[in-house]
Amino acid sequence: MNWDTIKGNWKQFQGNVRKNWGKLTNDDMEVIAGHKDRLVGKIQERYGVAKEEAERQIEKFSKSPN
Repeated sequence: MNWDTIKGNWKQFQGNVRKNWGKLTNDDMEVIAGHKDRLVGKIQERYGVAKEEAERQIEKFSKSPN
């Protein structure tokens, strides 16, 4: 699934995102609003991982059947 699909259906994907990254808050989800770069930043912030690791996790998430 490509990120445009996720972004376009952000409300439906929020549950799956929260399942994968449980430390993200409802406020984080509003800030992210389907933007991949914002999700990368929030994963970095909440989990203390490098940008490359956050991007890798998101890539894996976007390829999984949600």
